[in-house]
Amino acid sequence: MFYCLLSGAAFGAALAASGMYEPTVILSQMKLENWHMVQTFLTASAASTFVVTLCQKLGYIHVSPRSYSSLGLFGPLDGNMIGGYLLGVGMTLTGSCPGTVFAQVGAGVRSGLYVLGGSVLGGIIWSGFLRSALKPKVRAPPPKPENLTIHGTLGVSQTAAFVGVEAMLAGAVAAISSLGLVRTRGLVGPVLGGFAIAGAQLFSALIRRTLLGTSMSFEELGDYVSWLIRGGGGGKPKSYNSMAVVTGMVIGALGVSLTTRTPQTSFPEVYIGTMRLIFGGILLTVGSRIGGGCTSGHGITGISLLSVSSFVSIAAMFAGALSTAALI
Repeated sequence: MFYCLLSGAAFGAALAASGMYEPTVILSQMKLENWHMVQTFLTASAASTFVVTLCQKLGYIHVSPRSYSSLGLFGPLDGNMIGGYLLGVGMTLTGSCPGTVFAQVGAGVRSGLYVLGGSVLGGIIWSGFLRSALKPKVRAPPPKPENLTIHGTLGVSQTAAFVGVEAMLAGAVAAISSLGLVRTRGLVGPVLGGFAIAGAQLFSALIRRTLLGTSMSFEELGDYVSWLIRGGGGGKPKSYNSMAVVTGMVIGALGVSLTTRTPQTSFPEVYIGTMRLIFGGILLTVGSRIGGGCTSGHGITGISLLSVSSFVSIAAMFAGALSTAALI
């Protein structure tokens, strides 16, 4: 548990230093006014892909690619599509995500408290009702292991897929810089912030031999609440590692906020109503659990594992976020 707290603290501190946790940064990204968030995210994904691939090759960690999330509606990846889309809607409604909300709380962003409350409620709803209700009635055969990854699906070598993904991500980061699309910064610039987040991924791999993810914490908490509501029957939940990680994230972000002065964003603060924050928080959790991961679990860790489901989930997430921003 101590190592979970430590790796979470490193992740929370990196998010706080990057500045991408700020609601105005996230919302201005979804309106395509400021590409701070995406440049940080792409840099973190690219550097994390290098870190994870190296650790896997050295045999230090053995982490499987993310499996498909299926609802049995219209295809094996329908859960990734629907869940990712709902997650994106929640991000635009709240200016947060299942990972940055903990950095917001640690840094004293008031809206983050309401989003966290909604996300916790979403975890209770998921564990108590939706998880069983959305389970496919007919269990589809599991995908072939080789189809879980980009290289397996395309029929190319892992090295070729690694080089292709790194080139794509690095090219996008360079294009954002050359076009001058970034208008804000945190304690460090978006690129250095992305490297800091990848450093937290490396730290997690070294001390825990596993990778980062946050949305599972809401399901773990929901399981404990459901267990208590049942009067302690049915067996006490045993999983709490993700809750320890996100607790560490709050501590790490708090430490950065207390010891440094975060530069002010050039965008004015946006008032978001309490009910919108809470409802958006529910969508963050429900969407990430339907899709099997969030911006950290799929976007940083899943992409670094070259998982097909993660690329689909992140694409759906941005589709949901951008379309919601266009509407509201």
